[in-house]
Amino acid sequence: MKLITLFLISTFTGLSLFFYQQKPLKQSLIDGKEIYTDFCMQCHMTNGEGVPGAFPPLANSDYLEDVDKTIHALKFGLKGPITVNGKPYDSVMVSQGLDDEEIADVMNYILRNWGNSTDEIITEERISTIQK
Repeated sequence: MKLITLFLISTFTGLSLFFYQQKPLKQSLIDGKEIYTDFCMQCHMTNGEGVPGAFPPLANSDYLEDVDKTIHALKFGLKGPITVNGKPYDSVMVSQGLDDEEIADVMNYILRNWGNSTDEIITEERISTIQK
């Protein structure tokens, strides 16, 4: 009986923590928009179009198709040449010091705006798997 009770308590606690930690997509998008405004908009502009020759677009961006590569750039920064929508860029994006939850939120926001579309929900857990 004690074993069954312990099992049920452990299962309920584990499930409760799992569901509690999963932020609803709607809230992630609200938080992501705020993070984008505070950290990303200065270079990538309000509408995600970037600055030609300097900062690549996020709007309709083929670079975003590789989600893990994009997460890596947000998490650790990016330096050196890249190609976005067939155009070369060679500048520096420093790490903004965002935590995993903030990166997940801004990724969810970017991947659902300016012509970008996905059904995938980026989670804090996924961000944590991306290593330098």
